[in-house]
Amino acid sequence: MKELKSGVYWVGATDWIVRHFHGYELSTHRGSTYNSYLIKDEKTALIDTVWEPLTDRFLENLSEVTDISKIDYVVMNHGEPDHSGALPALMEYIPNATVIVSKKGLESIKKHYHKEWNFKVVSTGDKINIGRDDLMFIEAPMLHWPDSMFTYLSGKNILFSNDAFGQHYASSSIFNDEVDETEVYQEALKYYANILTPFSRLVIRKIDELKKLNVLIDIIAPSHGVVWRKDPMMIIEKYYEWAAGHSNKSVVIAYNSMWGATHKMAEFIGKGLGESGIEYKIFNVATADRNDMVAEVFKAKGIILGSSTVNNGLLTSLLPLIEDLIGLKFEKKVGSAFGSYGWSGESPDILIEYLNKARIKVIWNGLKIKYMPDEQELQECIAFGKNFAEKMLAEM
Repeated sequence: MKELKSGVYWVGATDWIVRHFHGYELSTHRGSTYNSYLIKDEKTALIDTVWEPLTDRFLENLSEVTDISKIDYVVMNHGEPDHSGALPALMEYIPNATVIVSKKGLESIKKHYHKEWNFKVVSTGDKINIGRDDLMFIEAPMLHWPDSMFTYLSGKNILFSNDAFGQHYASSSIFNDEVDETEVYQEALKYYANILTPFSRLVIRKIDELKKLNVLIDIIAPSHGVVWRKDPMMIIEKYYEWAAGHSNKSVVIAYNSMWGATHKMAEFIGKGLGESGIEYKIFNVATADRNDMVAEVFKAKGIILGSSTVNNGLLTSLLPLIEDLIGLKFEKKVGSAFGSYGWSGESPDILIEYLNKARIKVIWNGLKIKYMPDEQELQECIAFGKNFAEKMLAEM
């Protein structure tokens, strides 16, 4: 097994083939890992487990570095099944071990597994001595569940951060300095954008609290993806930057089209943006990966939605992305809408209503064109892009 520092081992499982997470809500193009860590001191402590289907591999990994029956503490930083799924099988070996949880974690684990194990509830600042070093606990509610917490190993200066600072990324090494860091940061941003965005203010507050604790951090060990041992504070600073809501001077155009008219409008609106010096990306929502689109929206200042009008409404393929825009609560974004129609032409107005619901500031009136745009109407699309760019830059 891989050793983080003397006596601290990664005993998790790498999942090369998983392509969806949270049911089918989150795409994982590069696989994932379920990270669990074993600490061997005078007492033996385990930090988190793995997803239930990988239990056998997890127990094999554990048995390579310890006698499982000798585990004294199992720290469950978070009760979601991708972290706790192997816990029932593990506890068959260690029925008297202490399961350490936050107050909300106690509720979560009990409701998941309906077991009365030997629980110990901890709060921020609580410590458990395991010999040479201490385990210190830091509650992190809503990062990204109410029960979430971090565990800090003194002496070794390791922060076990559970979902925070993680990524869905499978690789031959668990360390950030031994893999493609460009890929890792892409996945870290996608993870943040799709999962942690609604809790950005809490992220800033938690990072400030962590800094005030004045603990040395040599390694950040999350529950998914790589372990940050090279410049670990860099990912903390990235989180601080992402949580602050800084945006690139760019726009995402997300649309669907029945017969190509709305598609042509999207391209010419993009042309207007480009002629104004604005970077843009165009996505057909029917074929693009929704989570990848969300990551691009996260980075961009502007989003322009487009749809043909059908049955006095939208093409329904836009609705999952719209639900994400509403649920993720993006801040400091601006937007507008467009679309083609044959009869009634409601789609731009409906899209603008959705943008308002998502608290995305509408900075330019929607544009609608009947049937296929002619040359004059394509110029109107270019002008739309230019006007949007001007208004967006004034907001930055």
